[in-house]
Amino acid sequence: MNNTLLYIITVIIWGSTWIAINYQLGEVAAEVSIVYRFGLAAVCMFAYCRFKKLPLKFSAKQHVQLFAFGLTLFGCNYYLLYNAQAHINSALTSIAFSTLMIVNIINARLWFKTRISSQVYYGGALGLMGIVTLFWPQISNVSFGNSTLLGLGLCLIGVLFASTGNMISIKNQHNNMAVLPATAWGMLYGSSFMFVLALVQGQTFNFSFTVEYISSLLYLSIFGSVIAFGCYLTLLARIGAHKASYATIMFPAVAVVISSFVEGFTWDSYTFIGLGLMLAGNLVVLAKPIKRKQASPLAEAIET
Repeated sequence: MNNTLLYIITVIIWGSTWIAINYQLGEVAAEVSIVYRFGLAAVCMFAYCRFKKLPLKFSAKQHVQLFAFGLTLFGCNYYLLYNAQAHINSALTSIAFSTLMIVNIINARLWFKTRISSQVYYGGALGLMGIVTLFWPQISNVSFGNSTLLGLGLCLIGVLFASTGNMISIKNQHNNMAVLPATAWGMLYGSSFMFVLALVQGQTFNFSFTVEYISSLLYLSIFGSVIAFGCYLTLLARIGAHKASYATIMFPAVAVVISSFVEGFTWDSYTFIGLGLMLAGNLVVLAKPIKRKQASPLAEAIET
C-alpha cells in the first residue's frame, strides 16, 4: 500500500473516532474501556498475524522494548488524554495533542539525528495556526484556572508518552521487527498495564450491552486501533515521524466535516480559514523537498 493511501486512511479513521469515543463514556469507566479496546485489538492483530503467518516470536530483550512501546503508546498516552478531557474541552485537547508533531520533530532529531527541512516547519506552523483558528470561538473565552491548566498538563504529558511510543516503533522497525506483530504485542502490553491500573484504582469491570457501546467499541478496536495504527506506524518508518504526525493536525478537520452531517455543525469564517490553513500546511509538509540548484563553477568562484 502506498504512502498516500496509508496517510488518507489514518486521517479519515482517527478523525472519525471522536464519535465512537463519545459513546464509550458514561456507564463504563474510561480506563476499563481502554482495556476492552486494546485487548480486543490485540486479539484481532494476533489472529491476523497468525493467519498471514507473520513471525510473532521475539527475544527477551525485544519484549522489553515492546513492553515500553505498549506502555507509552497504548497505555499511559490514552490514560492521560482521557483524564485530561475531564478538565478541558475537546477543542483544547485537540490543540494540545496537535503539538505531537513538534515533539516528534524534536525527538526524531534526538533519537535518530533526523534532519528536518524548513518546509516541514513552515507547514507545521500553518497547521497549528489553522487548528487554533478553527477552535477559536470555543477557546477565546476559556478561563485558564487550575482545572484547565491541569488538563493541559495531563494532555501534554500524554503527548510526550505518545511521541516516545512513536520513536520506539521506528526503532522496532529499524531492528527488523515487523510492524503488525510488534503492534500486536504492544497493544497486549498496553491493555495489560491498563488492566492492572484499573484494578489498583478499584474500577469495576462492567460492560454496557447497548448497541451504541458495542458498535463503538468494535469500531475503535478494529478500525481505530488495528487498521489506523497499522497504517500510521508504517508511515512513521517510511516518511518520518515529523511528516506522519501531521495527521494529528488533520483529525479535527475530518471531525468538523463529519459533525456538519451528524450534529448539524454550522460553518463560519473561523471554520473556513482554519481548514484552509490546515490543508495548506498539509500540502507544504508532504510536498517533495525543493532541491536547490547547484551553483555553477563560475558562480562559486565569484562568491569565493
